[in-house]
Amino acid sequence: MLSDAYSRWGRVAAAISVVMFAGLLAGCQVRPLYGEASGTREKLLTVNFAPATDRITQEVRNHLIFLAYGGAGAPTNKEYEVKITVRSSATSTEVTDDTSLSLAKNNYDGPFPGRVSMTGNYVLTRISDGQVLRSARRTVTAMLDLPQQEFAKIRAIRDGENRAARELAEIIQTDIAATISR
Repeated sequence: MLSDAYSRWGRVAAAISVVMFAGLLAGCQVRPLYGEASGTREKLLTVNFAPATDRITQEVRNHLIFLAYGGAGAPTNKEYEVKITVRSSATSTEVTDDTSLSLAKNNYDGPFPGRVSMTGNYVLTRISDGQVLRSARRTVTAMLDLPQQEFAKIRAIRDGENRAARELAEIIQTDIAATISR
């Protein structure tokens, strides 16, 4: 008799928990960012990227344009505007008191470790009413080897900046896509 009551309450509790769990799942808003139903891909085609003022910002802008338009060219219907400013710095990661990138730093003939840190500030604005939809700062770091030859060092820093620019563009583009898909 007692076990019969437990099994009845167990079935009722299981039924209630199934209904509650189904209700919880029904409220779930997880969906693919670039799915057909979200329309994000079409909205990205209406984003205009403001002109760049320096080489590093231009690298980030070029990657953003390619990610947004897929090589299709500038948008004809501009609904959003993105203004970007990018700063970059290269430093040595050697553990010394001197973090400059000078050749007279040590007597070691091989490359020494370094990094390029890049920070991008961007503002996403809706053109129709001038409302700022998102303003954010994103930072990325690219590690690199800095050789002793001056030209090779300059080239290594430039390659590190280009890698960091690609990564920064991907992060910013994901932020923009998430913002305009809402």
